Amino acid sequence: MTSLICGSLAFDTIMSFEGRFSEALLADQLHKINVAFLVPDMRREFGGCAGNIAYNLKLLDGEPLIMATIGEDGAAYLERLAQLQIARQCVRTVPDTYTAQAFITTDAAGNQITAFHPGAMSFSHQNQVADAGEVKIAIVAPDGRQGMLDHARQCADAGIPFIFDPGQGLPMFSGEELQAFIDLATYVAVNDYEAELLTERTGLSLGTIAERVSALVVTRGEQGAEIFTRDAHLAIPCVKVEQVFDPTGCGDAFRAGMLYGLTQGMDWATTGRLSSLMGAIKIAHRGPQNHRPSRAEIEDRFHQAFGYRL
Repeated sequence: MTSLICGSLAFDTIMSFEGRFSEALLADQLHKINVAFLVPDMRREFGGCAGNIAYNLKLLDGEPLIMATIGEDGAAYLERLAQLQIARQCVRTVPDTYTAQAFITTDAAGNQITAFHPGAMSFSHQNQVADAGEVKIAIVAPDGRQGMLDHARQCADAGIPFIFDPGQGLPMFSGEELQAFIDLATYVAVNDYEAELLTERTGLSLGTIAERVSALVVTRGEQGAEIFTRDAHLAIPCVKVEQVFDPTGCGDAFRAGMLYGLTQGMDWATTGRLSSLMGAIKIAHRGPQNHRPSRAEIEDRFHQAFGYRL
């Protein structure tokens, strides 16, 4: 059962600065900054919300179909999707653009300076949901602004149930636009910070949002997650890990668990637990797409964590 994943494909260039940014920035000279940081450690990762969600859904033996835009430098990403056997017929190459890219530098204190170039992502509205064919469910994840607006409307018009996952794209939209997304969506998924911003911008409480959709999911990091449905409130526990290595992409892994549970007809308690487990597996690895558990290993971890099998 195919899951349509509307969102970004991106390259993440991640660098480490061994000092502290504060040592190079003078408080009385912030109006004329001209600094350079030596970054002896650098890596390039495959990323983007659509790529990360699809990667994790494939680990569960799901059927992800990515709808995204890449630039003329995106051949390596297409090759990776082919190797992973992830459908890519709805990935559009936009001429004369770069694939979306984030350049992230982290100092010794954990502070980050990030530059993000949207590139081809800004043309995501050129993709049409109708071109995806028959799908069971969809997710509208962070992408180009117009693309998110169009794809939400197109999913609703086609009768495709979908998860609205605004993520870091949430500030792009007004309160009225966010209310429209909620009214079109079947499910809404946000983290705790995004939940506060969503309620502030729309003027709607979490309870009111939950009444407008089939389920509202709020992830809360090490505190687990909450699932609000029209007649229930579920507390989903966090799965403990031996080492918290890198949170990048944990939310995307969680959403892959949601998509899988929904396509398989699982109840919300099991869907939430599977989603929590996927986030925990990811957080123990560096980068958003470098964990490689087998389906059998995921099932064993689930049994160990929750005492019953999928």
